[in-house]
Amino acid sequence: MEYRNLGRAGVKVSPICLGAAFRGQEDEAVCIRTVERALDLGCNFIDTANAYHNGRSEQILGKALKGKRDDVFLTSKVSSPIGPGPNDQGHSRYHMMREVERSLKRLQTDHLDLYLLHQFDATIPIDETLRTLDDLVRQGKVRYIGCSNFNAWQLVEALWASDTRNLESFACIQSQYNLLNRWEVEPDLMPVCSKYSLGMMTYSALAIGLLTGRFRRGLPPPPDTPWGQGGYAFERAMTEQTDRIVRELIKVGRNRDKTPAQVAIAWVLDHPEITAAMIGPDTPEHVDENFGALGWTLTPEERAALDRVSAVEGPWRYA
Repeated sequence: MEYRNLGRAGVKVSPICLGAAFRGQEDEAVCIRTVERALDLGCNFIDTANAYHNGRSEQILGKALKGKRDDVFLTSKVSSPIGPGPNDQGHSRYHMMREVERSLKRLQTDHLDLYLLHQFDATIPIDETLRTLDDLVRQGKVRYIGCSNFNAWQLVEALWASDTRNLESFACIQSQYNLLNRWEVEPDLMPVCSKYSLGMMTYSALAIGLLTGRFRRGLPPPPDTPWGQGGYAFERAMTEQTDRIVRELIKVGRNRDKTPAQVAIAWVLDHPEITAAMIGPDTPEHVDENFGALGWTLTPEERAALDRVSAVEGPWRYA
């Protein structure tokens, strides 16, 4: 395993981050074996959130990491609704101070290595949020802080506020990024993260399975997937361009003896701005396949072909 620095932070993390939401796995024992398999393969970077399954994901992860916690860079998040009350979401000092204690208890640990704001909260002054995070770092309950699903101006505003008030600053950002969704990250977020030396972890590298090669335009989605169970609008998502991308992934995979999923993850990791691609396996077998994206790189020709077929048809173009 070749580990990478988390932006300007000195800590080193694996280029694949295990997303421990376990949305598609109800068997706790399988969830624990999935975590253990990732650790066996050298993964030291694990992400969860207090809102995943109303805390169940954190509880399972706490059990899986017993005796292994010190070797894992553990991330959790706060912001999403966790109840019906007026203070059961967001970035207020009240909510965050309460929720970090609950997360620590469920995870059976005394600190989080990275604490992320799950989304932007326009209802709370950024000063209150950043001062709370700064206090959590000073208390030793959090090592590093960051944000998820912020756009570029929101990220820059937070960095500026931390700098002018001498508060702990974001070390990392988490954003969705894959061959089907390049426009949210590439135009602005990547340059900002490069300028300020922030780590960047991405999620949904396989677009909820659309980039695994199991889905094709004109064919019904497999019934054992979220797309086949009616949770998502498959016909709208499987556009002509999406199908062209899948065909290119299959082509590259056949030439390199890799699966389309491994090629899709390798494409994400081929960007120097990205620290780690987050995966969300529900079985140890999924872990094995996803980690097959490591140990090799796309050729310039393969990267160019994937860039072309996934180019955004919009008002701006890629550099």
